Amino acid sequence: MRAIIQSGRTFKALNSAEREIAWAAAIELAATWLGLRVFGFRRCKEFVQWRAGRSAAMGHGSSAVSANRILQLVAAAARNLFFSTNCLEQSLVLWSILRRRGFSADLKFGARKEAGRFEAHAWVELDGRALNDETDSQGKFVPFDGAIAPMETQAE
Repeated sequence: MRAIIQSGRTFKALNSAEREIAWAAAIELAATWLGLRVFGFRRCKEFVQWRAGRSAAMGHGSSAVSANRILQLVAAAARNLFFSTNCLEQSLVLWSILRRRGFSADLKFGARKEAGRFEAHAWVELDGRALNDETDSQGKFVPFDGAIAPMETQAE
């Protein structure tokens, strides 16, 4: 109960632009979580890209809120949801919000083999620096260089 009250106070302390970002992050995290499970990665990513590009083209691109503050708001929204989200969902949402706010952020994917297991990771970079990553992905995960293509198209 104390955490809910504290979260409410923290939310009320935000300015209107930060509240808008926090609400958008919570809604988009839920939609992305559901969209990935229902429609799959490719279609969900295409929708997020379309929405980010459409919003930027419509002039919703200037932001008085810093990229680091947007990162904090997305992370807070993810922590306060009633379900947990992973790096892919959080990175898609962070990337989308940053792009809509005029930042030229890049969505990155990488992979590694750790203890015989294949592991993948997603993160967002701005000016070549990973924003939402405590694991130092640039050093531990090998980033994919180009578009991710199905195996059958790579063989041709």
